Amino acid sequence: MRLPLQGGLPPVDTVTDAVVRIACDESGFSGTNLLDPATPVITHASVDLSVGEAVELITALRSRFRFSPNEFKSGQFRRSPNAREALEWLLAALDGRARVQLVDKEYFLVTRIVDLLLAEPSYAAGTRLTEEHRPAALAVYRAGRSAGPDWGVFLAAFVDLVRTKRRHEPDRQALERFFRVRDALVGTGLGGQAESVLDGLDRERGWAFLTRLFADDRSIPPPLEPMLPALAETVLCWSGGQRQVLVVHDEQSALTATRLSRLRQVLAGAPSWSPAGVEAVASPLVGLVMVDSRDDPRVQVADLLAGMARRTPAILAGPLQPFLSPTSLHDPDR
Repeated sequence: MRLPLQGGLPPVDTVTDAVVRIACDESGFSGTNLLDPATPVITHASVDLSVGEAVELITALRSRFRFSPNEFKSGQFRRSPNAREALEWLLAALDGRARVQLVDKEYFLVTRIVDLLLAEPSYAAGTRLTEEHRPAALAVYRAGRSAGPDWGVFLAAFVDLVRTKRRHEPDRQALERFFRVRDALVGTGLGGQAESVLDGLDRERGWAFLTRLFADDRSIPPPLEPMLPALAETVLCWSGGQRQVLVVHDEQSALTATRLSRLRQVLAGAPSWSPAGVEAVASPLVGLVMVDSRDDPRVQVADLLAGMARRTPAILAGPLQPFLSPTSLHDPDR
């Protein structure tokens, strides 16, 4: 017996033909365990296909490359002896119909430190809507990765600081630990810009943020949840500032109605959102419908793309590069 699907946000109004419908899935989601070396990145793939088109595509893949008749998953696809040829065929079929949002989890954590501890916390954090903070985050990320073991200790201290599970109030000791490892990291000689960013972190401001976070201030996004900025970028990408987007998504408990409502409000105020014939109060995100991937071939195609993108070496220069969103959360030089 299947359990009820978790998460989602029903469309606010009747969905019209002018709304673009995309199906999404992710690969590499590890909850709040963002420092697992086995999954250093998360990929969020989206496809603009009808159910019939997705069925035809999967049927053709099975016929050409002899995949099993069960639910199509990226692990099965990757293990096939025909994986390379099948991927080339799949990418050709999806040309212009798919996108991949790549999130480097360490870089995501740095954007969280900058966007939440040095700026006003917002659901825009980690997206193109806070691009003015990216140079600071990128400077810290690049310098930190060259700093040796102190870098991992610093990121782990931040994760511990903002982890709300099994803790009901902010922890002063965790805050002091975070600043001690910050000082140790700065002491390794990061260089001017990165050191300046980290020196700007303030204990009292950090404590004020933690107080709001543990008081369940709904204006603060979950600090350890990369799915939200990935989804935001996916919607903004397909919208192009002109179209509204309805998302069909594989079940994902992180995408709760409350969080999605906040995200929808933030995206409504995006500077690039200026569609003709759409009310100014509307958002590019119409709604998000959760589905079971076993029942939706569009989501199965998105799963294939997300899984192959996450596991493909040198994705930034390989055959998947044309599908990669230019606002993916990663160091563009890596």
